Amino acid sequence: MTGLLQDVIEPGFFSSEPVHVALVVGAVAALVSAVVGVFTVLRGQSFAGHALGDVGTTGGSGAFLVGVNPLWGFVTAAVVGAGIMELFGIRRQRGRDLATGIVLGGALGVAALFLYLDSNSVNTTGATFTVLFGSIFAINQSTVPVVVLMSLLALVTIGVLYRPLLLSSLNVDMACARGVPVRTLGVLYLLAMAVAVSLSCITIGAILSTALLIGPAAGALRLTKRPGLAMAWAALIGVASTWLGILLAYDSYYWPPVHRGWPVSFFVVTLIFLVYLVADISSERRGRQLSRQRSGRSIAARRDTPRNSNQPHSAVGGG
Repeated sequence: MTGLLQDVIEPGFFSSEPVHVALVVGAVAALVSAVVGVFTVLRGQSFAGHALGDVGTTGGSGAFLVGVNPLWGFVTAAVVGAGIMELFGIRRQRGRDLATGIVLGGALGVAALFLYLDSNSVNTTGATFTVLFGSIFAINQSTVPVVVLMSLLALVTIGVLYRPLLLSSLNVDMACARGVPVRTLGVLYLLAMAVAVSLSCITIGAILSTALLIGPAAGALRLTKRPGLAMAWAALIGVASTWLGILLAYDSYYWPPVHRGWPVSFFVVTLIFLVYLVADISSERRGRQLSRQRSGRSIAARRDTPRNSNQPHSAVGGG
């Protein structure tokens, strides 16, 4: 077993401090994204999640420009963007998409300016790649407590609001009829989503953050329709894909011929995509099997039904 691990894991993986930080931050980001992502898929707000990731580009590039931790830039931009989207959005899906598109367009315009200024500044070398595609091995250890605290706030928010949020996600009209404060729930949920997206941004980059938010949740919901179980599946998929992606990215530094490391984001996104494909194929196959079983039971029931069951009985002694 030890020999097999040595063949798969390159030397220094378990003793490297950047790897330790990457594993912790990656796992926390995947866990929060899994819980929030299930509601994102159920509410049909995948576009909003993607938009918040792109809005985070503005904050991340601005943070590099002024010399602060990119995480604060991602969080600030995502929270402000989420608030504006909810402020201008309405209950209907079309209105939400319109507000999301407006916020996204404006944020990307500002991001283009910040990235241009970053690329022309000697103090921000590599900022564009880090913002767009992430650099999880470069995260400072001092960032870990902040990541954990933000994650706990997002998870506690979702936990407290779980039942009314689930009802409003599945049937907003019924939620309103039962007195659920749908608008307030929407604001709090978007804030939790902003935190999840921000953590995804520092893990795999702003432009790919949607993959960690939506991919595991969508795959989990193909395996089960129970929201709680789907969150567990999504967390398992997200954490496993992130950790394996970190391992492959670390190992890629030793791959011939050039011995240059591949980005973590490439491996994580690819693994999530492959898992979703497997889950989708499994779901389709299971659906066909259930359909055949139902058809078989229906045919058997018709065969067991007496042919004369609907015919009137002959009168006793009739000639």
